[in-house]
Amino acid sequence: MNLVPVFYNDELLAESDSRSPSAGKPRPVVDAWVAAGLPIELRPVVPATIDELCLAHDPEFVRSILTCETPNGFGNQRADVARSLPYTSGAILGAASRALETGIACAPVSGFHHAGFATATMFCTFNGLMVTAVKLLRAQRVAKVLILDCDYHYGNGTDEIIGRLGLASSVENLTFGRSYRTKSQAAMYLGELERSCTRFREFGLVLYQAGADLHVDDPLGGVLDSVQMRQRDRIVFTAARAASVPLAWDLAGGYQVPVSKVVGLHLATMEECVRAYAYDCVQTAGCASL
Repeated sequence: MNLVPVFYNDELLAESDSRSPSAGKPRPVVDAWVAAGLPIELRPVVPATIDELCLAHDPEFVRSILTCETPNGFGNQRADVARSLPYTSGAILGAASRALETGIACAPVSGFHHAGFATATMFCTFNGLMVTAVKLLRAQRVAKVLILDCDYHYGNGTDEIIGRLGLASSVENLTFGRSYRTKSQAAMYLGELERSCTRFREFGLVLYQAGADLHVDDPLGGVLDSVQMRQRDRIVFTAARAASVPLAWDLAGGYQVPVSKVVGLHLATMEECVRAYAYDCVQTAGCASL
C-alpha cells in the first residue's frame, strides 16, 4: 500500500450552527494532510441512498431528517446539514468497501455513534458505522464486524441499533468511552487497547473511530496526552496490518478551540496510519519526520 485512500468531497461539509466543528472540519483536516505531503489518495464520495440509511434507521426517521422536519443531531433543521448527511455515511461506507480491497482507507467525517435507530442527538444524526456494517453484512462481503470506538464518549446509539436489529453475533461495539473517563486511566486504557487488538483476526472488518476528543485538553473529553494519542493510533494501525484485517477509520469527536488543535491531532493520526501502511512513504517529504 503506497497511498492511503481518503474518501472526501465538499458535499459532505455543512455549517452546523453548533459548538461542534465536526460538520466543517473535514476540509481543514484533509488540507493539513495534503500540505504535509502525506501519501494519500483522494477519492470521491458516493452518497448513501435512502435505502442504505434505512438499513440501520427507521424509514420515517430518515425521511423526516432529510426533509428537515425533525431536528438533526446538532439540534437544528438546517437544509445544508440534511444535504450533507448521505455523504458522511457514504464516505465511511466507501472507505470500508475500499479497505476490504486494499487493507486500509479513511473517511474524514464524524457524527455517528450517538445516533440511534430513530434518534439524533449529541452532534450525531445517522449512524454511518451501522449503515456500513449492515450493508456489508447483507452483501456477504464480511461475516463479522468490529466497531473499535476510541472516541471519548460512549457509543450508545451503536449499541441500541445492534440490539434493535439483533446483530450482536455479527457486530461488536467495543466502545472505550463506556469505561475510561480520566487521565489517571491512561495506562489502563492503552493496555486494554493492546489486548483488544489481539482479537482483530476474529473479524472481517474493523471500523475505527479515532476520536480527537480523547485528548486531555479537550473540553468534552480527556484521557490521553498527545504522545499517548499517537501511541493509541500506532497500536491500532500496526495490529490491523499485522493481522491482515481490513480497517476503515473516521475522525469522530474533537472540540478544542481553536480548531487547529483538533486538526493537529487528526494529522497525527494520519501520520501513524501512513507509518503503518504506506511503507514506501519514506521516500516522500511528508514522511521524513515520522
